[in-house]
Amino acid sequence: MLTRIDHIGIACFDLDKMVEFYRSTYGFEVFHSEVNEEQGVREAMLKINETSDGGASYLQLLEPTREDSTVAKWLAKNGEGVHHIAFGTADVDAEAADIKEKGVRVLYEEPRRGSMGSRITFLHPKDCHGVLTELVTSAPVESSEH
Repeated sequence: MLTRIDHIGIACFDLDKMVEFYRSTYGFEVFHSEVNEEQGVREAMLKINETSDGGASYLQLLEPTREDSTVAKWLAKNGEGVHHIAFGTADVDAEAADIKEKGVRVLYEEPRRGSMGSRITFLHPKDCHGVLTELVTSAPVESSEH
């Protein structure tokens, strides 16, 4: 079962400039940043709010780190803007299998590592009416209380 909008991915040419725009315009702060070598991106997760299932909703800003990355190719074709939408689920494997049975192509045979230690897979945009869709199972969040 899908539980929330986990994040909306936005492709950009200059991550620092985009972070500053979202900070100065909307007051959003960077919750997490990392370089994902496998996907060839540098990213910043801007936390929007908490959700009832214990997760959160984010904007994910993505800057390519190499020209052969999927995001770099997408930017070359489309320019900056919304790249994908991601839905949260407790079990990305089961959700992907269920959706695949409904005739939607799943892009990864096995889920991969995503932001903040999550497990992810993508659904083919041609099967989702032009929307690149990601499924995300968040990594457990360590509580500051013991």
